[in-house]
Amino acid sequence: MMSILESVNSPKDIKKLDDAQLKQLCAEIREYMIQTVSQTGGHLASNLGVVELTVALHKVFNSPTDQIVFDVGHQCYTHKIITGRREAFKTLRTEGGISGFIRPVESEHDIFSSGHSSVSISEAIGLAKAKQIKGEKGKVIAVIGDGALTGGLAYEALDNCAGDDHSNLIVILNDNNMSISENVGSVSKHLTQLRTSKRYFTFKSKIRRAIAKMPKIGNQINRFLTNINGQLRRKIYHNATFFEDLGLRYYGPIDGHDMNGLIAVLETAKAHNHSVLVHVNTVKGKGYDPAEKNPTQFHGIGKFDINTGEPLSGGENFSSVFGRIMCDFAEQDSRVCCITAAMAPGTGLTEFSKKYPKRFFDVGIAEQHAVTFASGLAKNGMIPVFAVYSTFLQRSYDQLIHDVAMQGLKIIFGIDRAGFVGEDGESHQGVFDVSFLNSVPGLTVYAPADYEEMAVMFVRAFYNDKGAAAVRYPRGQEGIMPENYNYDKSDYTIFGDACSKNCIVTYGREFSQCWQAFQQLENTCLIKLNKIKPLSDDAVSFAAKSDNVFFFEESVKSGGVGEIFGCRLEILGAKVNYRLIAVEDEFIKQASVCSQLKKYHLDCDSVVKEVKNEQ
Repeated sequence: MMSILESVNSPKDIKKLDDAQLKQLCAEIREYMIQTVSQTGGHLASNLGVVELTVALHKVFNSPTDQIVFDVGHQCYTHKIITGRREAFKTLRTEGGISGFIRPVESEHDIFSSGHSSVSISEAIGLAKAKQIKGEKGKVIAVIGDGALTGGLAYEALDNCAGDDHSNLIVILNDNNMSISENVGSVSKHLTQLRTSKRYFTFKSKIRRAIAKMPKIGNQINRFLTNINGQLRRKIYHNATFFEDLGLRYYGPIDGHDMNGLIAVLETAKAHNHSVLVHVNTVKGKGYDPAEKNPTQFHGIGKFDINTGEPLSGGENFSSVFGRIMCDFAEQDSRVCCITAAMAPGTGLTEFSKKYPKRFFDVGIAEQHAVTFASGLAKNGMIPVFAVYSTFLQRSYDQLIHDVAMQGLKIIFGIDRAGFVGEDGESHQGVFDVSFLNSVPGLTVYAPADYEEMAVMFVRAFYNDKGAAAVRYPRGQEGIMPENYNYDKSDYTIFGDACSKNCIVTYGREFSQCWQAFQQLENTCLIKLNKIKPLSDDAVSFAAKSDNVFFFEESVKSGGVGEIFGCRLEILGAKVNYRLIAVEDEFIKQASVCSQLKKYHLDCDSVVKEVKNEQ
């Protein structure tokens, strides 16, 4: 059988395909997707669930005149494959290859860069309104789901739909049991099939136009019929009540794997002169048995055995160790509870959730709520720990200041994926938290380099420090550490001769690179910062004794620890040559962590070269 996928080089090619060819295309896309992700890693389960939906969208609409906005961005693999990136898809998430998320630099069909969730409806409303103002043709379609409807921003956007004219806006709610409850009932399904038929829609439009022409009473009759129609829909469509009250025409639920049904409802939505919400039910992991059985594991997965679905890499890492540490704390202290924002497996809290279900809270994709919720727990005597990726903590900056620091509450932040995260690219790099945490009054921040000191730092955060504290740790496994190294709860640790000409300063994962370099250098000492906020004055004074001070930081330079360290040296009047090596004012593209360290001169060889250049 001839490959249909090989003939698809743009969305225009999909419009030529018949029903049988569309079905074959979806099967081929799934096969190609599974094969590729098994070798590159990526977000598999969510993408397998939206193959038919994405193909149907490009069958019905005319991208990029009709603008399709994918929420989260990790549901975009089929979209990438059929918008001219079929061959490039083999390079998914690799250095120099295509991103695992929506990126406008790759294609005119990618409207917004996306990596965080719950943003698509807000973006789509703005796009739709701009089209109206400028008199441009085309619909704007927001594809939201996979848990994104648990984010508060999505509801702010939906509320903005009420009472306004968004005639060119269509919202596709991809319901894969990660966002809202199922709408059941045969009457609901049969009525949806009727309402999305072309014959019904055409007949309804003709009747309305005819009534509107009736002198004096035509418009009144239409308004009366609209009101009656709305009341009947509310009786039949239980989920529709919420969306219809916000001013959206509701259609659903639609089988998200029924191509003919999808095309019919999308054609109806396209013909509407009103904002529409189409509720689509999909199966996460559709077409690959291991992913269907365990969609959470295959949400974001590394390389895996395509025959068994088993990951090709594993072992202990910072996230799993964090989870074990939290279980130990919870066993000893009944006040300890853990919060996650829809990332229990990713943050290592699966075991905690099983052992201590009453003290485990998954709030969904709602980081702002998570932080303020934690403040309520803390106010009434609990010790909440919010486990969150560095990139997602960015959403909670206001809550960190107002609801935590200003209240003087004891809340612990386990900041996962701190520093470079590798293949996830620009939207997920954990290089901004240090800068914004430095601006939060009263917050203590620790940066462990190995598992053992991470455990001790959590003890300090729980029981020794006043107010809120954060422990930030990287993705993956611990690096090379000094033999017999034991963290002694000091704010900093010094290696080498205090009278050395050169002094290297660093913290966190970067310490491993600097330690390896330190062993190759002469006349050099090394300062490992254990607590990075507040910064130790003694550590600064010690560095001031050297002629050359090198600060290596796996974070953005602006507002980071290195800048503060340099300012402190200047305040001391230190006569030193200070060099700060960190990430400049830019976003970090996808690559392996090793490659990223090398690019930003933070790998061992770069550290050696940097210091030797000053000797």
